[in-house]
Amino acid sequence: MPENRLAQETSLYLRQHKDNPVDWWPWGAEALAAAKAENKPILVSVGYAACHWCHVMAHESFEDEETAKLMNAEFVCIKVDREERPDVDALCMDALRVMRKQQGWPITLFMSPDGVPFFGGTYFPKASQQGMPSFEELLTRVATVFKDQPEEIATHAEAVTAGLTAAAAHDGSGDMTPDVVEEIMLKVGPVADRVSGGFGRGQKFPYTTMLDFLWRNGLRINDTIRQQFVMHTLTQMCHGGIFDHLGGGFARYTVDTNWMVPHFEKMLYDNALIVSTLTDVWKGTGDALYTERIEETVNWVLREMTLPDGGFAASLDADSEGEEGKYYVWDEAEVDALLGTGEDAKLFKSTYAVGPGGNWEGATILNQLGPRPEMTPQNAASLAASRAKLFEAREKRPRPARDEKVLADWNGLMIAALAEAGMTFERQDWLGAAETAYRFVSETMSDGDRLYHTAVGQTSRHGGVATDYANMIGAALALYEATGRQDCFDQARAWERTLADQFWDEERGSYYFTPEDGEALAVRVRGAMDESTPSTNGTMLAHLIRFWLLTGESQYQARADKLLRAFGAEALEQPMGFGSYLASTEFYFHPIQVAIIGRRDQAGTQALVGEVYRAPMVTRVLQVVEPGQKLPEGHPAQGKKQEGHKPTAYVCVGQTCSAPVTSAKSLGHLLAAPASTA
Repeated sequence: MPENRLAQETSLYLRQHKDNPVDWWPWGAEALAAAKAENKPILVSVGYAACHWCHVMAHESFEDEETAKLMNAEFVCIKVDREERPDVDALCMDALRVMRKQQGWPITLFMSPDGVPFFGGTYFPKASQQGMPSFEELLTRVATVFKDQPEEIATHAEAVTAGLTAAAAHDGSGDMTPDVVEEIMLKVGPVADRVSGGFGRGQKFPYTTMLDFLWRNGLRINDTIRQQFVMHTLTQMCHGGIFDHLGGGFARYTVDTNWMVPHFEKMLYDNALIVSTLTDVWKGTGDALYTERIEETVNWVLREMTLPDGGFAASLDADSEGEEGKYYVWDEAEVDALLGTGEDAKLFKSTYAVGPGGNWEGATILNQLGPRPEMTPQNAASLAASRAKLFEAREKRPRPARDEKVLADWNGLMIAALAEAGMTFERQDWLGAAETAYRFVSETMSDGDRLYHTAVGQTSRHGGVATDYANMIGAALALYEATGRQDCFDQARAWERTLADQFWDEERGSYYFTPEDGEALAVRVRGAMDESTPSTNGTMLAHLIRFWLLTGESQYQARADKLLRAFGAEALEQPMGFGSYLASTEFYFHPIQVAIIGRRDQAGTQALVGEVYRAPMVTRVLQVVEPGQKLPEGHPAQGKKQEGHKPTAYVCVGQTCSAPVTSAKSLGHLLAAPASTA
């Protein structure tokens, strides 16, 4: 069978479809021009390389000759990697939202010949089921209506365009205040699952940004109920099947309410966000389980996701050998063959729920959700040895495919997570990996102060979207705090200027998703609702406050003020979609400034910095200056000096600073309750 146009693409997901009998186009001007020239509707199929249901639909429909014949005859068919073209994916996802359709991948979206969405959905089966038409039935209906009732297509397209335009053109109303934050908290409570943790009663996603918000808020006001809910959720995730107990790393979500049965794909962004949240919560709890999961997950990232040039790969597939989860699951006979029947084997099987018949489709997903033995040193050593044996055996299985494209925004999340965790747990190797990945993105994936979104090897493609800049700003600021590298801070400011110049809408006080000089799509998307990753507007609210406090320059505060007012009403209406924005409001209203006067190479300075990283309050801005170096204009510690020529710290809340402290122990006491001691 001849290859189609996707054979020459750099995207692994697109190349997975190069042998389809479908006459696929990659998204671009040529495909859109072909639709206009042939006056055909456009069929856009959006997915990603690790997506199980994307594979299912491909096997059922896109590899089928008869289905492909219908697609080729009636449509211009475009295949989109949602990770490579997040701008197109965002448009498609917002279109489904306007249509009030279920959202998720694969996306199946129909557009008019000029690229305007008019109908869509997600997965469509080969045969009709449960009221859902078969994919071929859907294709036939859409093609017939397009030919016989073009006015109906036009009406639908106009309605979707109006909805997209309205969503993008919010009026900047709905100021966010501390009172509104508490009102939002009352809406979050009813969707919290206090039995299994997480949110909702069906499939479970980590929702780390909402956990971040609850943790920061609960810690600040000493609300133990909120803190305990976050800890319970994270503990359930750490024990559940969503975590890979042999190799480390978390899957994207579980299909059950108890965190046991995952869709087995592992995504870089999920693991970055979970490491960040676990690190923050560890600071307030010291929980050894979180330490273990952070280390195991980072080890997985360094072992399996780090590419030769230092960037991080995007994902591992859910499937191997054509079956979902086959790489990860076990049957009792396999475990017995490896561990035998002695006490060590019995301990492992009882700890990880290994038994006759398995716990998922006849196989066993390893988990610790049931009764757990006392973790004596002897038991811990036995379980570690058993896990190592199973891991070694698993390494010999055919592996899930790795999508090796480097995404600037996802790498930014992981760089920031590794920098924070590396400093918190005194792991220079983690910090070094963060710096290496940062160097790859900032050098290979940059053109001046403009970022590319994706790179495969040394080939970078597709202009950066807003999340690329926001998350790489976060990475640069994290490395600046951790190392004092001025070049990181300068680059963060340069990327912020690009965001301001190309993405910022002064009238509405928020960022678009695509640059002003980028490709023109049906609607230029904007919003603060998180998708699979935190939104730019949610993320930048905190970053702008950090810039303002680190420089004293008012333009950062002015943009942050506008952002705060832009989305309050929407966040109040549907708070679960605004976790990053809400978490950033805690930073906006309650930042803690820590100024340390001392040379970074001094042991005393390093001890003070280490105490800052272990402190429970995470809405902090750390600035280390040498003696005689001035703090920014307006900094509450401006003009303060060292105490007794020793490295000295000041903790400032608002315009009030603590007395000078020179010992790490004293600084730790201050940071445990900064509002009451400053």
